[in-house]
Amino acid sequence: MVIVVRKDLKLSPGKMAAQVAHAAVNCALSAKRRQPDSFEAWYDEGQKKVVVKAKDLEELFLIKSLAESAGLTTSLITDAGHTELPPGTVTCLGVGPAGERDIDKVTGHLGLM
Repeated sequence: MVIVVRKDLKLSPGKMAAQVAHAAVNCALSAKRRQPDSFEAWYDEGQKKVVVKAKDLEELFLIKSLAESAGLTTSLITDAGHTELPPGTVTCLGVGPAGERDIDKVTGHLGLM
């Protein structure tokens, strides 16, 4: 699983951790329902998660489109606006779980957060 976080938002470490956790949980639950074999393989292998950065919202939406075209599970996270951000701010995108090669085709060029 890869979580792509918007670099342009300059989230605090705690806020970023919460947003990444939302994406990971949503993707895991969605994959468990829709792609149980991928979920079970990911779960049994230790639930690997990698956090990478996108420069802005435009790049995040491009990654989402590419991931969905490749048949990967995605979860776009929007903030409720209770703390640091205005309500409805898109913060990150979860991709997977799936095979590392499949996810890398979509996110492998992105730098680590």
